[in-house]
Formats: sequence, C-alpha cells, structure tokens
Amino acid sequence: MLRLFVGLTLPDEIRRQLEFLQTDLPGARWVPAHNMHLTLCFLGEVDRHTAADVDLAMEAVRSPAFDLRLSGVDWFGQKARGGEGRLLYVDVEKNPDLIRLQERVTSALQRFGIRPEKRKFHPHVTIARLRDIHFDRLAGFCRRKNLFATEPFGVEDFSLFSSVLTRDGSHYSIEASYPLTPQPITV
Repeated sequence: MLRLFVGLTLPDEIRRQLEFLQTDLPGARWVPAHNMHLTLCFLGEVDRHTAADVDLAMEAVRSPAFDLRLSGVDWFGQKARGGEGRLLYVDVEKNPDLIRLQERVTSALQRFGIRPEKRKFHPHVTIARLRDIHFDRLAGFCRRKNLFATEPFGVEDFSLFSSVLTRDGSHYSIEASYPLTPQPITV
C-alpha cells in the first residue's frame, strides 16, 4: 500500500522564506523545508494497481502554468477564545488557475473511479503541526507574522507524492511530475 497525494512543490527560495517564519512559537512541530508543499488532493492509502491508475489520470490533466503568491499566516482548529489550533499554515492568494488545476485533478481521478478526500479545497502551505497551543498564543503569533508575503512564483508542473509516516514525522517523495502548459510569451 502507498499513501499518496497530488500537490505542488515550492521553489527553494520560497521554502527559505517560509523557514524564517518558524520561530517564536514554543510547542510547534515545524515542518522541515524539504517537506513543504501545497496539497491539491489527498488520496490516502492505495494499492499499487490504483497508484498506476492515479498516474495515468494525472498524465491526462491539461492545465496552464501560472504564477502563485503566498500571503498571510493562519491556523486550522478551534478559533474561539480558549480553543486550540492543530495546524499552522501560510495562505495562498486567490488564484483561479490554481482552483481550475485542483478541479481538473479531482475530475481526472473520478473518471478513473478513484475517490479523493472530500474535504473542501483550502489552498495553503503547512509550516507547523500544533499541540496544546492555545488561542492567545496562536493569535499573537499570527498577528506578528501576518504581513508575510512572497513575490509571485511560477508553477510549471504538479506532482504525485508518496508519504511515509515515521516517529520523526512524515517523509515525502515525488513519484512522478506532470507538466503544465507553458504560459504564452507576450511581447
């Protein structure tokens, strides 16, 4: 069995910028830079036959290359005062090309009879996993870091990742990459 997801890799420079955010929050389990990515679709545990079908489905996806920009810091979890967060992330600025790519990935999988996770797509890059970090500390951290933004960066492909869970955290490997259609050059 393989644990799979489809996502975007991040340029090294963007990962370095994200690493600068990873301070001043005791109790956070920071995601190593080499594991930072943007998940388009989580598939979970699949057998090798299904993994081959996923690869075929992804090869059929056609979508244009685009630019993406990360901006702002937030968390998933209870947002009410006294609540706790479970995941700290950097948000992705709204981008219709990203949404279309995610929809095309999901549709291609469904055509092959593969049922991806049903959670609503909220594009983000996870920078930490959280445990026992309460609202006040999280809200303060996000206020201090919320002006964070990257320059736009090009997205020219997407990838099929495998994930192995260990005591030290998850380890991701790229199983295959799929090119996006190049952007037309304007003069």
